[in-house]
Amino acid sequence: MITVPVELGPRRYQVMVGEGVRHHLARVLPAGARQAAVVTQANLAPWLADLDPGVPFEVHTIDDGEEAKSTETVSELCRAFARSGLARSDVVVAVGGGVVTDTAGLAAALYHRGTAYVNVATSLLAQVDAAIGGKTGVNIPEGKNLLGAIWQPTAVLCDTEVLSTLPPREWASGRGEMAKYAFLTGKAPDTGLLEMALPEQVAFCATLKAAVVAEDETEAGRRVVLNYGHTLGHALEAAAFADGDLRHGEAVAMGLVFAAMLARRLGRIDDERVALHRRVVAGFDLPVDLPDGSDPEVLVGFMARDKKARHDLTFVLDGPDGVEPVRGVGSGDVLATLADMAAARSGA
Repeated sequence: MITVPVELGPRRYQVMVGEGVRHHLARVLPAGARQAAVVTQANLAPWLADLDPGVPFEVHTIDDGEEAKSTETVSELCRAFARSGLARSDVVVAVGGGVVTDTAGLAAALYHRGTAYVNVATSLLAQVDAAIGGKTGVNIPEGKNLLGAIWQPTAVLCDTEVLSTLPPREWASGRGEMAKYAFLTGKAPDTGLLEMALPEQVAFCATLKAAVVAEDETEAGRRVVLNYGHTLGHALEAAAFADGDLRHGEAVAMGLVFAAMLARRLGRIDDERVALHRRVVAGFDLPVDLPDGSDPEVLVGFMARDKKARHDLTFVLDGPDGVEPVRGVGSGDVLATLADMAAARSGA
């Protein structure tokens, strides 16, 4: 087992990585918890059979997919917690991927104005990113994660054993976040992360994220760099919300290439650096081009409402000093970059 600390003073907690770490759940529950509410999804039933939080618990199942990340789901969970007699001193246990950890985490943050929660991350995406750092949230039609709170878990368990059942596109979704971290190490980005054993891959990403979160918990400064590739990524996800045929990591991968092309247009990096982005993203077996039928005007509209925006178009972009936030980007440059991506896809 590998242990990664998230250093937040008295709210310090650990990310535990390895095969079978879900069996450590009972020992990471907060002191004084006498009851647990386990939030999960129906397809994770096999992993619940031997889950033991060490206290009486009820299981609350939410739907699959981004549609489950809604205010309605959060309300239903909080009402279920109340009916079961869950106290503020008890604990919510989120067992699942990013949809579950985001939604259950927000319900925990709101219930009794803050109830402890533990994340048992079962997807690669959740283990390398979503379950760590305390950002919880749900979607509204106007954009992804526009409603949320920063509410830190008391522990995160990343059981790599459960990843054996992931379908290929869920692996791709997690690799999208891993590719992002390849550009945030301060070294020349490459695909070397993929040469590590799986627990080491997860721990590597968790360590990078933990360091950034410890420095800037509320995203007032450096933490914004963790959104690299996400502004277009979230816009693509929002535009595809109706059919859901786009995974988060796939969208982030496209967003990384877009961010590089936008940085080049703004004179921050050169063609060689853009080509490097494309090689690294492709090396993670991820898409580098926009989906067919993408509407640039619609995407810009979603980007303007993205949670990172501050009354302007804000992007995290590569540059001479590395990846950093850039505010006040003109919509004309964004539209032109989207046109460049479309041209690259068509070979024009």
